[in-house]
Order: sequence, then structure tokens, then C-alpha cells
Amino acid sequence: MTIAIILGTRPEIIKMAPVIRECKRRDLDYDVIHTGQHYSYEMDRIFFEQLELPLPEYNLDVGSGNHGLQTGRILVEAEKVLMAERPDVVLVQGDTNTVMAGALAASKLHIKVGHVEAGLRSLDRRMPEEINRIVADHVSDYLFPPTEISKQNLLKEGISEAKINVVGNTIVDSVYQNRAIASRKVNMLKELGLDPKGYFLVTAHRAENVDDRSRLGEIIRGLELVGSEFSAPVVFPMHPRTRKMVQEFGLHLDGIRAIEPLGFLEFLQLEAESRLILTDSGGVQEEACILGVPCVTLRDNTERPETVEVGANLLVGALSGRILEGVRGMMDAENGWRNPFGEGRAGEMIVELVGS
Repeated sequence: MTIAIILGTRPEIIKMAPVIRECKRRDLDYDVIHTGQHYSYEMDRIFFEQLELPLPEYNLDVGSGNHGLQTGRILVEAEKVLMAERPDVVLVQGDTNTVMAGALAASKLHIKVGHVEAGLRSLDRRMPEEINRIVADHVSDYLFPPTEISKQNLLKEGISEAKINVVGNTIVDSVYQNRAIASRKVNMLKELGLDPKGYFLVTAHRAENVDDRSRLGEIIRGLELVGSEFSAPVVFPMHPRTRKMVQEFGLHLDGIRAIEPLGFLEFLQLEAESRLILTDSGGVQEEACILGVPCVTLRDNTERPETVEVGANLLVGALSGRILEGVRGMMDAENGWRNPFGEGRAGEMIVELVGS
């Protein structure tokens, strides 16, 4: 059994880390193919080193570009590697251009495809991620939905139940494994002068939020209201795209502590010790839920409805008044919810299933 793991973004590295570690633990024949969708391999090298992962065998360095150009480059370059290596199975994770192109390249070469985190649906096809995940699901031979809700989404689309195995989400494995690594390597609260449970943590990067002046302005105003009402720091590790748009739109960050983007270990520590998280990231919604930290999501929909159902998360959109109202409500929420994403054995189960 030979396995190729195709990834191209930092969230994919984080979520595939448990699968890579399990392949290594079992001494399997596997290759990691890094497409360079978000950053070059050299920029991501520190990410692999921080998470104590083996470095990729292949680096495609496709770079940024519009969806068609980037997807096409990944398809061409991934196909070359797969034709040379001829693995038995290709594993992809999530909903990026890397996932769709990697799955297509393998499928057209009659190589089996396993889609980790299959079956997520926002039901909004204006989102490129929705198109990517649907295509990947429908060309995959192994589908690994994290929850029963995700499985039902696949069944409704006519995918055979024989292909589907609910395994939980590898982010649970990753949070557990990487918190231990983080405790040895970083101390972000001391570095930033923050008190445990004494600050709010923010992320915002989605195009529908940060490329729209009205929505971004409302989000910033909402964050200002939250910081003022609760007299607590609002810490905002700002994505380069978001910072660029704040400057272009001439917006001001009054009372918001904007800092540079963080590595996963540093960010994970800030998540775990925050009072509440405000985000438009699907992955951060999951991490907050797993860590027992209340979350307010700055979107009108989510492909992680499980977080809302268990009471860990609240959708508020991008109006400042609704953001403040949502934070008020979640500040009073009990955080004893059940984590719906599994017990931290997803990576082990995935490798066992593709190898059986």
C-alpha cells in the first residue's frame, strides 16, 4: 500500500498532520505533495518543523492566481507526480483548489481517492469552497465525513453508503496532539501581556467579508462595541488580505489590538485561553468547539452546523448590532457542550480504512 497525501494550505497541513503521523507510526510507504497554493514551500517549511512533521517529498510551487489558473496548474503538476509515483491511494482534505485538482488528477489516472472531511455543505454555491468540496466528494472512492450530518449530505446526493465512513474530524486529533507541542515551545499570553479568559480573539479573512467595505466596516464597528462594553482587549491576528482591505477602505481600528498573523501553535494557545472567539473561519469554529470556548461566527451560514446545534457557536452575520448582541448571549452560555467531532482517533481510522 502506497499513499500520496496532497495538501497546499496551512489549514490542510494542520488537519492532515494526524494522518501523516499515523502513516509514519505504521512505517507505511507514503509521500506528501505540497502544492504551494497559499505560500511557497520555503514559507511553509517552518510550519512542518513547528508541528514536528516530516518535510514534503514534492513541492509544486504553483503560487497564487485566479481559480481557473491556480486549479489548472495544480492539476497539471500533480498529475506529473502521480504518473511517476503511481500510489494506490491519494488523500486530500477539505475544500480548496488543491483538493479539487488533486482529486481530479488522481481520479483521471484511475488512482483511488480518499476525501478527508467529506460531506460538508454550506448550501451556498456562490462560495468556491462549496464547488470544490462537491466535486471532490463525487470523484472520491473513500469518503470520510466528520459527523452523521455530513454523511447524510452525501447520501442525499446519491453517493453510495459503501464508500462512506464517519470517522470524526482530524482537527480533534490535531488540537490534542499540537497543544502538547505548543506547551513546550511557546507562551503567547506572556508575550502579549494577556490574562487567561481576559480577552476576545478575532479572525476574519473570507472574501465576502473583507472585500466588501460595508461588511468589513460593520464587523470592525461590532468589535469596537464588544471591546468597549466588556472592557477587555480584542486581539485580532490580521490576515494580510484583511489588513490590505482595511487600508484600502480607509477604515480605523479603534480599541482593537491588531497583531501580525500567528503560527498554529501560537494561535492555538490564544484560542484555548480566550474568553470568546469571533471568526469567519470554518476551522476556527471547530477548534473553539473542541476547546470549550464560545464562538460567534461572522457569517450568514456555516458548513459546521454541529457547532451551532450543541450550543458552542452562534451565527450573527456582519451587522455591528447583531455582533454585540451575539457576544452578549454567548458570554452567558454554558460551555459544557459535547464535542461533536469525535474523540481524536480520526487519523488512525482513516489510515486503517484505506489500508484494509
